[in-house]
Amino acid sequence: MESQDIKPKKTEDNPIVENRELSIWEALTPVLALVIMLFYNVKYAFGDDALSGSNQFILLLGAAVAAIVGFFNKVSYEQMLEEVAENIKSTTGALLILLFVGSLAGTWLISGIIPSMIYYGLQILSPSIFLPACVIICAIISIATGSSWTTSATVGIALIGIGNALGIDHGMTAGAVISGAYFGDKMSPLSDTTNLAPAMAGGELFSHIKYMTYTTIPTLIATLVIFIIISLSLDVHGTTDTSAMLSSIDSAFNISPWLFLAPVLVILLIVKKTPPLPALLVGTLLGGIFALIFQPEIVKQITGATELNALTAYKGIMTAITVDTSVATDSIELNDLFSSGGMAGMLGTIWLIICAMVFGGIMDAIGALARISKAVLQLFDSVFGLFASTVISCIGLNAIASDQYLAIVIPGRMYKKAFEDKGLAPENLSRTLEDSGTVTSVLVPWNTCGAYQSSVLGVDTWHYAGYAFFNYLSPFTTLIFAAFKIKIKQLTDK
Repeated sequence: MESQDIKPKKTEDNPIVENRELSIWEALTPVLALVIMLFYNVKYAFGDDALSGSNQFILLLGAAVAAIVGFFNKVSYEQMLEEVAENIKSTTGALLILLFVGSLAGTWLISGIIPSMIYYGLQILSPSIFLPACVIICAIISIATGSSWTTSATVGIALIGIGNALGIDHGMTAGAVISGAYFGDKMSPLSDTTNLAPAMAGGELFSHIKYMTYTTIPTLIATLVIFIIISLSLDVHGTTDTSAMLSSIDSAFNISPWLFLAPVLVILLIVKKTPPLPALLVGTLLGGIFALIFQPEIVKQITGATELNALTAYKGIMTAITVDTSVATDSIELNDLFSSGGMAGMLGTIWLIICAMVFGGIMDAIGALARISKAVLQLFDSVFGLFASTVISCIGLNAIASDQYLAIVIPGRMYKKAFEDKGLAPENLSRTLEDSGTVTSVLVPWNTCGAYQSSVLGVDTWHYAGYAFFNYLSPFTTLIFAAFKIKIKQLTDK
């Protein structure tokens, strides 16, 4: 076969490249090589720090393996580069959204919006409903921050201590913390996984979030019901004293319910189907304005100025938007929570997406994705089978590759065309990636997420896994929806 027989995809119709001479084992060789390299890199070399850059380079090495397979199958270097360029071009919107998400997180921190969410969330604690309250509090905080890791490392640690004081098994408390934290991690537009999944599936951020509510809200309700039943059977003693934490927040920020106007406005813009970039820009600018109105001392603190003037205000807001910003409190536990990386904090995820697109682009150019998708469709000819294979792949990669992001990236690239061939909208794939890839990572002890949460909360992974109801119910929920064809969006749906 001549190389010119393999046509690169066009942006307008996004066909997948086919190479009839490529065997299934040749197509799988780059994937297997990638998984082996990632497993070694995460498990034995860098651990939690693998996402700082080494995993990204491993993706490029995987792309190099795919390119070698392509050369043996007469695919030209130019065709591979063209396919990579088209792949990266397709993620332009997602990359810009990530930058705006970083900027919004920065201004919402210094304006007091995120601290206010945490402040009011902590006040719903009650001994009799401690476990479901933990879920709700961590869900609120994780939605506000977009980070399950930060939620666990701050409020999660405090809740573990409170639970111990009440005589509640720390595995139960940790399970409730993780359930709430990963609900927020899935649903928050500030979360990197929430942005990554639609980028891999070819969808749009807010449509993805809206479509996730169909499976995620019922799973959360079921989780809360289970924890309420458990709470009714517990003999709880002691008090849930969060006064020190509330006092620390109150002393560092001017807390006000008026600050909720910004997130409410952004939600209204989303409901009115405003494109994500303008909605995030409005939220960012409103956060900056609120920072000047409600937190002038923090704006001065960021710049090191003694008085607030036009130049100081400009520098303070721009610093929060673009680079690392933190607000110190008298609580060591809260200091990590009140920090933001701004736009710069999103560069690691952007780097990951670009490298993933290089790997996916070359896999597409040599015809490997078409070959794998065809094999998958032969094994799982039904719609349910396709959903099931995606779930199994995500969970498997969480265990094998030991990384949550790769459990989203690799299946996202592998199954994108298979979902299209079944006439399924990209929201189906992106939702399934989150329902199975994002949330199950924390249940694997040697996964970066499982290792991190176990270390931070001081609870063995196997101990809390049985109580992380939200995390292991989510894949079952998405499979139930697929089996009964509930909210399965078609490509022709408006």
